Formats: sequence, C-alpha cells, structure tokens
Amino acid sequence: MNALPLHPLLARLADGFGFHTLGAAAVDTLAAGSGHVLLVFTDDPERNRETLDLAVIVPELAREFSGRFAVAVLLPEVARAIAPRYGFRRWPAVVLLRDGAYVGAIDGVRDWSEYRLELAQLLEAPACRPPTIGIAVKTAGQPDESACH
Repeated sequence: MNALPLHPLLARLADGFGFHTLGAAAVDTLAAGSGHVLLVFTDDPERNRETLDLAVIVPELAREFSGRFAVAVLLPEVARAIAPRYGFRRWPAVVLLRDGAYVGAIDGVRDWSEYRLELAQLLEAPACRPPTIGIAVKTAGQPDESACH
C-alpha cells in the first residue's frame, strides 16, 4: 500500500505500541465501531518533518488518556485519500471520532499543553459535522453546528 519504505518512528506506532495501521477500507470499519477512535493522519516524513513529531506525541497522548480511545494510524497514501472527509487544513493531524461520528480535529503540531487541553475538550464534546472547504450551507430549522469547528 505504501510505496515508500516506512520510517522507523511510524513503524514503531504499530509494532511498538500496537496501534492499528489501516488501509482505506478498514477506516470505515473501525470508525463505525463504538467508542472513541483517534485517527492519526501522517504524511511522508521527507515532505513534512512534523509527521515524525506526531509519531512521538501520539503515544504520549494515548498514555495520558489511557483507555479513553483507540488509535488508528493512517499512513501517507491512505491519509491523503481519507483527509477530504474531515476538512482539516494542516498536516499532520489527528481526528477524533465517537461511535463513528466526527467530533473534531487537531491539525498541525502543537505544544504538549495544547494537545492535552484540546483532546480533553474533544473527548467531552458532542459529535458534529466535519468542516468542509467551500461555502457553508445550512438547512432551515436545523441547529447551528458551527460551534464544533
């Protein structure tokens, strides 16, 4: 699936920490399950060095929030194919799902304290519609969901 050799830090996410490494079809299956899933959108480390930072940060987040979510790593090829569903703007990124529904994203690399705060807030936030690129369309009579992005 991934044409380039896998960087050791990305391989360590699956081999060392037991996080799921998913193909495109498996994303839907895992996302449809119950509970929280943290999708980790990686990029080619040669193109985006921050991907390696995220490969170090995610295990720490999983330890900090032990048992609160499953982790699924999307390698660059799969991540690029799936990313448009979730509308984040910067790479790398993590997306939190609850019972298959979008809760929110943390894009780009942040300070540790920001990750802790934002992820804690997302774990308590309601599911909502993922942000999209383009013009916002609202249906008359529907609640305003813009607060979740």
